[in-house]
Amino acid sequence: MATLTEAQRAEAARILSEALHWTEYADPAEAAVEVARTLEDPTRSGLAAVEDGRVLGWIGVIETYSHAWELHPLAVDPPRQRQGIGRTLIEALEAKVRAAGVITLYLGTDDENDGTNLYGRELFPGVLEAAERLEATNGHAFTFYRRCGYEVVGLVPHANGYGRPDIFMAKRIG
Repeated sequence: MATLTEAQRAEAARILSEALHWTEYADPAEAAVEVARTLEDPTRSGLAAVEDGRVLGWIGVIETYSHAWELHPLAVDPPRQRQGIGRTLIEALEAKVRAAGVITLYLGTDDENDGTNLYGRELFPGVLEAAERLEATNGHAFTFYRRCGYEVVGLVPHANGYGRPDIFMAKRIG
């Protein structure tokens, strides 16, 4: 991803802003900062899906532990979603970090928009039991990651405000 042109960087930021419009990246300036951080921070890296010079999607990774890194973020241009681009980006990233000796790739997928049966609920006590009963109600992204082989490994209740948990998922890749 370090070879992206300035125009492609701007396209990646636009995609991030549009694909994750309910997050802090809805602000185009914040999306641009995230793209720059992924490209310039030595503890981060990323990959872009490019077709005919246009960015279709991109994925980043953060080196957080010696053998477990965080997938962050993944964004595909909304009109190009559900065409295999996200899965292809995940597979390419998994191969890249596996070659670096990473054993586990993990991610957080927030429920800020009533996408699961956990939204709006008190999850204490019994957080792990709630995780076991997790279901999508509005096409939440955790179902995509599950299809890619990731499993729920925990929850952070109220991470984004009351009833808005962060769902942690992970996959052994090495």
